[in-house]
Amino acid sequence: MLDLLLDMLGVHILESLYESRKMVLVGRGHGVNYLTLMVIHILIEMIQTTTVEPYQLVGCTISDPLDEYKKAVVSLIEEYFSTGDVDVAASDLRELGSNEYHPYFVKRLVSMAMDRHDKEKEMASVLLSALYADVVTSAEISQGFFMLLEAADDLAVDILDAVDILALFIARAVVDDILPPAFLNRAAKILPESSKGLQVLHTAEKSYLSAPHHAELVEKKWGGSTHITVEEVKKKITDLLREYVESGDTAEACRCIRELGVSFFHHEVVKRALVLAMEIQSGEPLVLKLLKEAAEEGLISSSQMVKGFGRMAESLDDLSLDIPSAKALFHSLVPKAISEGWLDSSFLKSSGEAGEPSDEDDEKVKHFKEEAVTIIHEYFLSDDIPELIRSLEDLAAPQFNPVFLKKLITLAMDRKNREKEMASVLLSALHTEIFSTDDIVNGFVMLLESAEDTALDILDASNELALFLARAVIDDVLAPLNLEEIGSRLVPNCTGAETVHMARSLVAARHAGERILRCWGGGTGWAVEDAKDKISKLLEEYESGGVVGEACQCIRDLGMPFFNHEVVKKALVMAMEKKNDNMLDLLQECFGEGLITINQMTKGFTRIRDGMEDLALDIPNAEEKFGYYVEQGKKNGWLLPAFFTTGAEV
Repeated sequence: MLDLLLDMLGVHILESLYESRKMVLVGRGHGVNYLTLMVIHILIEMIQTTTVEPYQLVGCTISDPLDEYKKAVVSLIEEYFSTGDVDVAASDLRELGSNEYHPYFVKRLVSMAMDRHDKEKEMASVLLSALYADVVTSAEISQGFFMLLEAADDLAVDILDAVDILALFIARAVVDDILPPAFLNRAAKILPESSKGLQVLHTAEKSYLSAPHHAELVEKKWGGSTHITVEEVKKKITDLLREYVESGDTAEACRCIRELGVSFFHHEVVKRALVLAMEIQSGEPLVLKLLKEAAEEGLISSSQMVKGFGRMAESLDDLSLDIPSAKALFHSLVPKAISEGWLDSSFLKSSGEAGEPSDEDDEKVKHFKEEAVTIIHEYFLSDDIPELIRSLEDLAAPQFNPVFLKKLITLAMDRKNREKEMASVLLSALHTEIFSTDDIVNGFVMLLESAEDTALDILDASNELALFLARAVIDDVLAPLNLEEIGSRLVPNCTGAETVHMARSLVAARHAGERILRCWGGGTGWAVEDAKDKISKLLEEYESGGVVGEACQCIRDLGMPFFNHEVVKKALVMAMEKKNDNMLDLLQECFGEGLITINQMTKGFTRIRDGMEDLALDIPNAEEKFGYYVEQGKKNGWLLPAFFTTGAEV
């Protein structure tokens, strides 16, 4: 208190106060207020006789919550790498709390795995898939990966091939559906141009996500694991539920669910079971019986049940487009499940009364469809993709993206080849900018489910749809694996399923890329022979002293990534003929930039191998040189170790 008075007033102010107070009281003819004067006087004496010691800072340890979290997380990850127990790791992370630090957990898990063997890398990816949505949100995973991209320069100092390893982690997260493909574009806009993080994104996009069959390649890159992939789990769940509806054997169905060993993913069982109950209404009692028994014996936890119902509620708008009575059916199931005790009543609170069906919802879908038709018609007139994307974003209804895709292709199918080509080009742009792979898949499923109705209005609708599907694969909008997923969601032997089969055949055909790209007169607009000529010229220019960067740019300008195997083939032949191995430097640069994928490399080498007999007539040591190039290719990662210089295709 004394120190405070000293700081505020000081001795000289108190002395002035003492004199003025004394004079005022006397001047007014009053007796001196001795009590007041005495208090001030005592204060002055106390200040004058007291030596104020300077403040002394006393050190004390302050605990930083983030530091404590970091220590706990490292211990948790180390234990997980030792035991491989996903459930325990998920439980431990949940008990830690501090959800705001989850992005740091993602960063720490991946960075620790990057410096270890393939086994730990695979385990880290599996754990992230397990934690997704149940413990760690999509936004937290995205933020964690962005932190990794920002730290890529530092990681590269300590970890060999950090750029490639982190690129593979990002590609794996996209393939596992825990990181949206749009993340790559958003992150690229924020990162500095010279950063390693940007290199990571380019490598992920070009070397992994753009390659045909990229999902299988990425899933198996670290040798796989004892855990099955997300896509395999989904397929197994669908199969076991369909078998159950046919057999009615609840005990067997529960055993199959248990054998999956993915308790963190049981919400998918719940969601798919509910969808199946709506699709096959005669099977509804069996489905409800299965969910009830699974809940009662603790096979499906309360939180997983609530989460499954929640996911179902969120997808009702889309589902209603295929099953008009979906909302009514769902809202009749919810009270039944709660009254029987296998769905917690908290679901109603968390879902806002589970999204009561309303005219307002139907009105939203109707309004979106009307706006979508207008936007698509304007696009067919203007050919202005940026304007269309702005209009679509202004609608602010991403949940209806599949509806837009269905409308786009349906309208294009009833028009000329110009509009069909424009629709395919637009799909590529939308996939890059705002549509997820799930949006594209769901849109095609909706199209194919109504294929029979479409065929009544549009001649040859099935063939047209097959071409749109095949074109989406060639344009890397869909992966070949997505065709399987789409097919699995259709009724066997229906028109839609036959269309998917036709699309697969188109993609698998020889020279499929060139043919499908020009199915409506589109593509780059010049013949394959012209492309071969341009490739020969750019390689000759490089061989005669050209700059590797310029050669790469010329290859990029061709705009035919599906035809880069021709670049590989011609480069290898030229290296044999000219006895100039500089061509390998060009291939290495193209591979490093993600310009030529491992798939295109393999295809180019395979074409050389298959034509070796003819080649050896002109180049006697062709087989020997090819063997050397194959070894270099394996060493540099262009080719898989299983590639052979002779024999069958890998």
